[in-house]
Amino acid sequence: MLKIRKIVTVVEEIRTEGGREVSPAARVAIVAAVIENPWAGAGFVDDLGPGIDAHASDLGALLAPSVLEALGETAEAYGKAAIVGLDGEIEHGSGLIHTLKFGDHFRKAANATTLLPAVEKRGPAGVLFDIPLKHITDATIRSHHQTVEVRIADAPHPDEIVIALAAAAQGRPQQRLAALSSEQ
Repeated sequence: MLKIRKIVTVVEEIRTEGGREVSPAARVAIVAAVIENPWAGAGFVDDLGPGIDAHASDLGALLAPSVLEALGETAEAYGKAAIVGLDGEIEHGSGLIHTLKFGDHFRKAANATTLLPAVEKRGPAGVLFDIPLKHITDATIRSHHQTVEVRIADAPHPDEIVIALAAAAQGRPQQRLAALSSEQ
């Protein structure tokens, strides 16, 4: 059984950018589960499959509706993260988020079709990490290429993993780059 120490939800609302009002305010939501690393203390595990099968889908099913509810609007951009505590391997986090068992929950809930961009890293409690976001149906839409910075003061512990999803209701505030097709 997956052990969740806590769930952290952050909603950011950007109301001005570049000295100008953003109207409506640009919203980004992050929901993170701080979980016990299912491989903690097991040494090198050759086959991560059983742990992935046991936990990835449950994490996706928990986080996907939660981040969309926190956003409170239709998602236009999305991303994911796995931050592994110092006693774990980056592969532990990657195994949990780089599977359709996890990501398809978010894709289905957001009516998305694109690859779900990700960050994976290892770090101590309080480590800063950026979750990359891309448009949910067209990864070439430049306005939606953005990142959101996250920090959870007391996580991950050395034997934990932070699994997070992020969603934005729009592209970058005040975006004004030309469409990718203009450079072809």
